Amino acid sequence: MLGWIMVIILMVLFFVMMFGIGFILNMLMKTTWFPIGVYLVVLLPAMVIMLWKQDASVMDNLTGIGLQGYLTAIAGLAGAYISGKTIHFLRKSGYQMF
Repeated sequence: MLGWIMVIILMVLFFVMMFGIGFILNMLMKTTWFPIGVYLVVLLPAMVIMLWKQDASVMDNLTGIGLQGYLTAIAGLAGAYISGKTIHFLRKSGYQMF
């Protein structure tokens, strides 16, 4: 039970962190979907490289990451996506600083 509470806290932290970073990047660079690209091209492969074991097979490595790793990765991706949607909504509503 305690392990799942930690996973939920980690998911919320990844969501908030990626939302905040994505929001700031969207504001500064005036691009709506840049944070999702950064997340998919830089952060996810970095996580896979850090957790990859050379002596195990591909299937063992993919199943070894576990449900907790996949849930936190999905939470971070959701934060990046929602930051893009938020910036898009703010620009559509007439806010020029975004």
